[in-house]
Amino acid sequence: MKRFLRDNGLGLAFGLLFLATLVAQSFAGNADVNQRRLADGGDPIDWWAYVTSSDFAVDVAENWQSEYLQFFLFIFATVWLMQRGSPESKPASRIGAESDEAQLLGEHLKPESPPWAKAGGWRTALFSNSLGLVMLGLFVGSWLTQSIAGRSAYNNDQLNDFQDPVTWWEYVVSADFWNRSLQNWQSEFLAIGSMAVLSVYLRQRGSPESKPVGTPHDRTDEQG
Repeated sequence: MKRFLRDNGLGLAFGLLFLATLVAQSFAGNADVNQRRLADGGDPIDWWAYVTSSDFAVDVAENWQSEYLQFFLFIFATVWLMQRGSPESKPASRIGAESDEAQLLGEHLKPESPPWAKAGGWRTALFSNSLGLVMLGLFVGSWLTQSIAGRSAYNNDQLNDFQDPVTWWEYVVSADFWNRSLQNWQSEFLAIGSMAVLSVYLRQRGSPESKPVGTPHDRTDEQG
């Protein structure tokens, strides 16, 4: 058990943090909604009614989709783009999809290589891009969830204000939808761009996201 916890510590730690903050968000969100309902002369709702509501779903999904968009774009961007001196970037000599030798494919396969890397054909091609494609799928799924839940929450507000509800298409081209999306996207792009550039000049000893402390600033693709 100790070895399992050690070997999976990063995933387990962030999984627990995710669950803890999701639960905390549900209680905080429920309290916030009830404050607004009482201020408008309405009745408060219980916790279960809130976590199964479109209000909670859209708040969660709009953050998830921006995170998966960030990772999807970063995974594919770093194939072709570089940032000199950053451990988040490849050096100029490796820009592109790289050779079979560098990727341990074809005659360079190892006995312990994953089965789909050995399979060849469409399976190897799919496996070669599987990380980015899964991130894209998670982004699209959470984006659709946000759009559906967001429309429901928006229409509830419309009906409460004695206005006509909107269709899904009318909602996804609305200012409300894009305001929710873009305020999350810009923060993700800023964060990942900052990480790529600041890691050129700053260090965190012992972290694989940082170069070794004594590494020159212009050294690219070197991790501690």
